[in-house]
Amino acid sequence: MRFQLLGPLALADGPDTVVLQPSKPANLLAALLLNANSTVSAEYLQRAVWGEEQPATARAALQTCVLRLRRLFAKHGVTGTAIEAVPGGYRITAEPPTLDLLGFRDQVRRAAGLDRDPEAELHALRDALALWQGALLANVRSEVLHRDEVPRLAEERLRAVERVCDLLLGLGRCGEALVDLWTATRVYPGHERFHEQLIEALYRTGRQSQALAEYRRVKGFLLEELGVDPSPSLRRLELSILRGEDLGSAGPDASRVIRGETVALPAAAAAAPASSVAVPVTTPAAAVPAGGASAVAPAAVSGVGPVPAVPHFTGRTAEAAALAARLTEPAAGGPEDHRPLTVLVSGAPGIGKSALAQHVARLVRDAFPAGQLLVRMTRADGEPRTADEVAAEVALALREPGEGRALLILDDVVDADQVRPLLPPVSADGPEPAVVVTSRMGLGGLIATHGGWVQRLTAFTDAESYALLLATLGAERVEAEPRAARRLTALCGHFPAALRILTARLLTRPGLRLADAVDWLGDDPLARLTLTDSPDHSVTGLFDRALDRLDPRLSEAFTHLAQGPPELLADRGPEDEGPVPEAVREQLADAGLLEDGPPGPYRIHDLLRAHVRRTARIRDRRTEKV
Repeated sequence: MRFQLLGPLALADGPDTVVLQPSKPANLLAALLLNANSTVSAEYLQRAVWGEEQPATARAALQTCVLRLRRLFAKHGVTGTAIEAVPGGYRITAEPPTLDLLGFRDQVRRAAGLDRDPEAELHALRDALALWQGALLANVRSEVLHRDEVPRLAEERLRAVERVCDLLLGLGRCGEALVDLWTATRVYPGHERFHEQLIEALYRTGRQSQALAEYRRVKGFLLEELGVDPSPSLRRLELSILRGEDLGSAGPDASRVIRGETVALPAAAAAAPASSVAVPVTTPAAAVPAGGASAVAPAAVSGVGPVPAVPHFTGRTAEAAALAARLTEPAAGGPEDHRPLTVLVSGAPGIGKSALAQHVARLVRDAFPAGQLLVRMTRADGEPRTADEVAAEVALALREPGEGRALLILDDVVDADQVRPLLPPVSADGPEPAVVVTSRMGLGGLIATHGGWVQRLTAFTDAESYALLLATLGAERVEAEPRAARRLTALCGHFPAALRILTARLLTRPGLRLADAVDWLGDDPLARLTLTDSPDHSVTGLFDRALDRLDPRLSEAFTHLAQGPPELLADRGPEDEGPVPEAVREQLADAGLLEDGPPGPYRIHDLLRAHVRRTARIRDRRTEKV
């Protein structure tokens, strides 16, 4: 059992999490955990629970809150952690494994000690930031804590994010840094260092005009909102970009601001080419802590890397628990023990297959001491990678045998032929891998020949969609307009990719009321469900890339189904199959484009149907002009 502070206050036991309801005992527990292993005065606890104006019976009521917390601990099986009454107040004891805040700080301290190995430091900081699970103390209604404690904790996280981006720039992985920096600059518009990093990353990736536009944007914000000019370092960076100067190496000699001081990155951080596919595994064996956080060997490959954290992962509770149980169950005895366990996660494009696989991998990482690898099975342009190419990279990454099992996530598999060469053990001496395959395809032939277990994903439920908004936008903003929030999730069709894009847009507009966002999104959902600064992140782009993978005859049949009435998907029986034969509909369902009914055996998601119809109208208009 562990306590979670870095997000909603919660108790977690493995994959099961209990989020506490807003209450006075929740205020008390948060105040104690924020000062874990220290005596907290009764006076401060009373202010944290009731605010500056306390009832006359506050001291007695505080004792009642302590009793209620002790009963809560007993109810949920919390052992080894107790609230102690000590002279002057109360104290709660915790360790990094039992309190995420202590775990975060412990990982950050460990990362600081790895400053001679940028890859290892980056990996440690990523692990630390993965502990943050949404808006800080969103379910704790204590003005004192939100005034005195939350800003300090938020600053600790910002320093870690800033250092991660410094390391990525120092390693030459500017494209990867952009993903974090776009969000950071919009959520924290007054944090100049993030803007400086973003402008530098844009310039280093050949986007000079965008870099200058970003400088003008932040300059305007600082002048209009704060009445100040950009910092000298930002102004110098703008001048260098205007002159088209070479900024020099972003690696060994580049100075970075971290923890309040300027330090030079060590020579080991020589610049590497940016990768748009995955993070290379370059952590040396010496950097692996005793006990084996990972026995995966270094690999200088772009398609194989460690499993990243999934920010604000919500929903899929039953699916995650089932997948975790399947991966960690003991192998059955028999002659087939040598065959690795295979799990297939399938579903429509954008349904959250990769996110679920990566989230579960982090839940079960203790069961795979030989390491975990994320293997991208398609290139950045969507072209599938060959089985031989992937097999060679995986063999290289796992060339150092480790004790126990390894976990491979083969992400975005196009067909079964890509997977079959990877299912036998990589080597007789190496760790026996378990394999999670994510694919839009059903891959029934693979399951028939090699066995395995299938988890097919569908759209979120209403509750899961609402929980995603809570986790990303914060409870204060969402619960102020719950009806509007639910209308937004409905407009997104409870489609995970659409919800992620919507929340990213709303985070960049913190002043926009959700009710106004309903009208704005409802006018043209397909056009609005895109990130204007990153056009590849759009619902229409996602669907277009999925349809481009189809055989032209299947694409034509799907267009016919999407433009026609729902009755075209009805099961007419063998005597009357209609204009689209059952075999073709089965192929489209296998490709993740048709969802299981009801009504009827299949249906098309509303967003996908609207996209196909819109594309057809645009094509027809162009044809008419010609």
